[in-house]
This record gives sequence, structure tokens and C-alpha cells, in this order.
Amino acid sequence: MDVHGLRARADELMAQFDRMRSGAADLQQQLRAVSATVTSDDGLVTVTVGPRGQVTKVELDPRIYRRPNAAQLSVTVTETIRAATAQTMAEVERICRPLVPDAQFQAHIDFDLEGIFRQLDTDLPGGDRN
Repeated sequence: MDVHGLRARADELMAQFDRMRSGAADLQQQLRAVSATVTSDDGLVTVTVGPRGQVTKVELDPRIYRRPNAAQLSVTVTETIRAATAQTMAEVERICRPLVPDAQFQAHIDFDLEGIFRQLDTDLPGGDRN
């Protein structure tokens, strides 16, 4: 590729980066809205988790008192939380995967979009554009 071709490619990449950066607020809003609600197979436990897998709500059906078994209830709650967390993480990945390279996706799963863009700024020709 000649100098003009390289420059055109660099300009194209910078335009793509600027489009990504301008959509950051929308992306962050989408990520913050991710949640999942899962009910256990026995219907006794319902758990809702947020975008980072944090538990935001736990509902226990009153039927749990008919057969009190703390160990089994603990297992059911834990399994239900894991299932809900897996759903939210899959949704987060679906939203982010087209925009973030694999290595950065794993590194920034904590939704540090500014960190992602700082890294992109550093990696692109011209360095930090702040």
C-alpha cells in the first residue's frame, strides 16, 4: 500500500473510531439497562440481577416453609443467581462484541468505556487526541 493508501486507511479508521465514540452514551445506557430475572426449576426462588451480575432482587415463594431445608434452599438460590448472571453476561457480550476487540472485551468487562477509548486513542496513529 502506498502513502496515500495508508493515509486513506488511517482516515477511514479515525472516522470509524469517532462514530464509535459518539455512540458511547447510547452504549452505556444499553449496558446499564441489562438485567435478567430467572425462576428456579421448582418455582420457589426468583432472582433478578443487573448488568454486572449483581443481585437486585430475590423472591422466595412461601412454599419454602412447607419443607424447610436450608441446604437445598441455599443451593437453589445460588444456582438461580448463576443462571440469571449468565443471561446478563450473554446480553452484555451481545451488545459489546461488535464494538470491542476480544482482548479488550475481557479486559473491560467492567464497563470502563473511557478506559477502552483511552486504549484505542493510544493504539491509533496520532496517539492521544484529547
